Amino acid sequence: MKHVLILLGLLGLFLAGCSGGAPAASGEPRALTVFAASSLTDAFTEIGAAFEAANPGIEVIFSFSNSQTLRTQIEAGAPADVFASANTKEMDALEAGGLVATDAARVFLSNRLMVILPATNPAELKQLQNLSRPGIKLVLAAEEVPVGNYARQALEKMNGGFGSGFDQQVLANVVSNEDNVKQVVAKVQLGEADAGIVYISDAVAAPDLKTIEIPADLNVIAKYPIAPLANSANSDLAAKFTAYVLSPVGQAILQKWGFGPPK
Repeated sequence: MKHVLILLGLLGLFLAGCSGGAPAASGEPRALTVFAASSLTDAFTEIGAAFEAANPGIEVIFSFSNSQTLRTQIEAGAPADVFASANTKEMDALEAGGLVATDAARVFLSNRLMVILPATNPAELKQLQNLSRPGIKLVLAAEEVPVGNYARQALEKMNGGFGSGFDQQVLANVVSNEDNVKQVVAKVQLGEADAGIVYISDAVAAPDLKTIEIPADLNVIAKYPIAPLANSANSDLAAKFTAYVLSPVGQAILQKWGFGPPK
């Protein structure tokens, strides 16, 4: 009887292996959660699809918002594996709090600002100086949002070219301060504003809009860092995704969407 029970036990293990009972769970996709700045939405969606294709069995889940909000969520314990910020300030805060390993962050792209206008341009804005014209409806991101802060830095630079107080004249025309750059684009697309200041990459992603270029000497260079999070439950995948973004394939996709190389 003892031998019979042993044989039956071995047979049960064999049948379980053949039926795929235990290994089934390991066949489920592994999820990698990436928190990324709103301006990365289009480029990272494409990068995520390419990464999944190159790594079968991995599913990339994105959460896009302004960098400050994402940093706050991470500090509050939101489960995430990778953070990609539109500025170094938020990444530095996470590093100081031990949520990103020291020296783990890498700048993976640069970005610049551009003025966007509705396709019809009813206000007939043709140059930067027109932004100070009384009655112009301008939309910016809020000052605490990276692109909103960069926009205000650029306007301050313009005081040197267009006269002292130019930035205050322009800011007096702001009718809305948005939570992220995509909301600025949406307001202009809907005709709720005469102009908005966004990243060049956002203008590339919205080819229906008209644009006014901001010269290099009046512009601001935004540096975007990326890093695996110290508390990631998928540290191997987080490192692999970060490396993929920095790879020639990832960089080519980013440049396709209007981003510049790391500076």
